[in-house]
Amino acid sequence: MFLHSRRSLLFLLPVLLTFGAAAQDGLPHAMTPEERELIPAYKASRAGASRGISVPPDQPVRTMAEWEEVQSVVITWTSFPGILKQIVRAAVLECEVIIACDDPNGVSAYLEGSDYGGPITDLSNVTYLNASFNSIWSRDYMAETIYTNEVDSLFLLDWIYNRPRPLDDALSDAIGAAKNIGVYSTTQAPYDLVHTGGNFMCDGAGTAFSSELVLDENGPNGSFNQTVRTSAGVDDIMQQFMGIDHYIKMPTLPYDGIHHIDMHMKLLDEETLLVGEFPVGLSDGPQLEMNIQAIMANEVSTFGEAYKLVRVPMPSSTGGNYPPSASYRTFANNIFLNGTVLVPLYRAEYDTVGLRILQENLPGYNIVGIDCDSEQNIIQQSGAIHCITKAIGVSDPLLIRHQPLADTYNTLNDYTVEAYVRHRSGIAAATLYWSTDPNGLFNTVAMVNTGNGLWQGGIPAQNADTEVYYYVQAEANNGKVQVRPIVAPNGWWHFRVLDIAASVPDRAGPSIMEVFPNPTASLVAITVGGAADSPVTVTLLDALGRTVMVLHNGPLHQDHRVFADLSGLPSAPYMVEVRSEQGRSTMRVLKN
Repeated sequence: MFLHSRRSLLFLLPVLLTFGAAAQDGLPHAMTPEERELIPAYKASRAGASRGISVPPDQPVRTMAEWEEVQSVVITWTSFPGILKQIVRAAVLECEVIIACDDPNGVSAYLEGSDYGGPITDLSNVTYLNASFNSIWSRDYMAETIYTNEVDSLFLLDWIYNRPRPLDDALSDAIGAAKNIGVYSTTQAPYDLVHTGGNFMCDGAGTAFSSELVLDENGPNGSFNQTVRTSAGVDDIMQQFMGIDHYIKMPTLPYDGIHHIDMHMKLLDEETLLVGEFPVGLSDGPQLEMNIQAIMANEVSTFGEAYKLVRVPMPSSTGGNYPPSASYRTFANNIFLNGTVLVPLYRAEYDTVGLRILQENLPGYNIVGIDCDSEQNIIQQSGAIHCITKAIGVSDPLLIRHQPLADTYNTLNDYTVEAYVRHRSGIAAATLYWSTDPNGLFNTVAMVNTGNGLWQGGIPAQNADTEVYYYVQAEANNGKVQVRPIVAPNGWWHFRVLDIAASVPDRAGPSIMEVFPNPTASLVAITVGGAADSPVTVTLLDALGRTVMVLHNGPLHQDHRVFADLSGLPSAPYMVEVRSEQGRSTMRVLKN
């Protein structure tokens, strides 16, 4: 059992001491040339090792989504201590922070020191674990959280790590033992599977995403697998051990050296994909766009509808370059820790846009940015905040799942809110809270149990031009209370009651709603209105009306935003023009 005190140390024997691998040696994210020589011996050791529970669970299981309740986050104390300290500073306010290290007193002194924001004064939520490891990249080798029967017993699920780093590969066992959580393990034939946490995301309802790296590493050319598997064979293991019933696998990107999807995309909820966007035609942009369009054309969320897309720019290097000429820089490599989201930062001119987009789409969350591109330049190793953290779900989850209501023209009938609610002790009550003023009082509606875990309540009809804010609260039979969104009432879902009289298309054509930031040193986000699904051309013009660059040509994305990087242009006033068959609109932008 863990003792929640920075003075309490847990001393565990290393699980593996072979290959001369020493903990805390600062190994990079990618495999080193020297490590490639260790693969045969590592593979042989994995084939003979007994790890965890190596047969599938005998009950249906569900893999936790990242936005669900978190009890602990695991980091390993090695390279980039300044970034790790900033993670600890924010995370201790939300959950237990488990720091695997070999010098707890030294780590404690660093956290209490003056560097990187000054001393962390309250470390009572930190637990030091004296356990061996090889690298900082805990996202990839630490276990996933699974629950039997959706919300019952908590377990961890560990894959074979795709690096010859035996101490990293075994750290999940040390964590499981210290937390008294059983660990299932896909490490032994015939149930072996090679996988990595940075190449996995799921919706908590049986759908998951990965790049085809998972097929490559478990196929005939895999370096670490014991069993050769087809795509269907991979799906079978994922279903048996993780309850993944629908596994979406995308082609790898040509310039992504590690092929982990957390470097360019993220599920914000069950139906919303945060997707990085490169300038038109550059870097991995074309392949990434093909992957996203395939998802939009062929896949639906757990609610049976197309996914919603939120685009966020992929920052360039300080020299204006993108992969393969520079490292990946991405805002998608963030992590949910209950009510806080930790986000990698790069340079202010990009961060302003990235943070604003996240805050708009995650209202009420505490968005904490951590610099990953200056003195502590972790991004050059193809990783950031998500890559070096791994959360563990709570042991007593109260699951609430809801598809947010869309904007409506309905001003006559109630708006029905339906939520799927589960707890192992059963649900005593569910309550709908709604308001037309998110800063004021919320009205309450007792929800009705309609069976099969579904609860319903109604928001009274509202007049046109009204915005409605709402959230759901549930109480379990054992007294536990939970809300969704998890940050409610500071965060909420919302929809607009539209005015049908104002829905007639504007014959004047599209309009530029906003250019942000303005002035700008590099990146701008251009929001276009009035275009519906019509093709538009967005162009940057100089002071004489000459075309400097075409920023977009075709239908707009769902969020009606177009990004442009002006960092390579001389400081001067420019004009953004949006044009369609219905007309044109312009807005001035100053490049400083």
